[in-house]
Amino acid sequence: MAQSDPPPHRPAHRADRAPADELDDLMTSVARGDEAAFAALYDELGAAVYGLARRVLRDPARSEEVAQEVFLQVWQSAVRFDPGRGRARSWVLMLAHRRAVDAVRRDQAAADRETRYDWSGGPDFDHVSDEVTVRLEHEQVRRCLGTLTDLQREAVGLAYYQGYTYAEVATVLDANPATVKTRMRDGLIRLRDCLGVVA
Repeated sequence: MAQSDPPPHRPAHRADRAPADELDDLMTSVARGDEAAFAALYDELGAAVYGLARRVLRDPARSEEVAQEVFLQVWQSAVRFDPGRGRARSWVLMLAHRRAVDAVRRDQAAADRETRYDWSGGPDFDHVSDEVTVRLEHEQVRRCLGTLTDLQREAVGLAYYQGYTYAEVATVLDANPATVKTRMRDGLIRLRDCLGVVA
């Protein structure tokens, strides 16, 4: 299935969603580098992050990119989460909203520059530099995805791009859920290392 195609099935919101305190505890564990806690946090919030990005961006492919970037940011900056100032769910969704809005602004700015570009005066180098930086970042994510094994890429793609839980990924891939978790964990570690993210 092409990355831009809509998923054949969007998992429903979980009726047994983790209590807020449990999500806060998971985030605290993620801040200590706990990969199992990160996997559990993704299971709980992955669909909500994608859904929020989709509502803002309306483009499935861009929403998938933003959702992946959000969870990479969560892994990188979980140490900044302060349970005394708010809940983990709200913090992650705030990150998602900011990234989605930034993506809309970048897309709009690119469209505006294309419309008003003054061919006689040369480009606006600051804006062009920003756009090049964003495109390079997206290209780096795509390149790093290419370093994963087929099985890792498939599992990560289903989870991040389509919002599937581990159990749903296991069903789609006809694999043991424990195997899927291992694929996801190893894939995320490889992505983190490739992107130069410091845990």
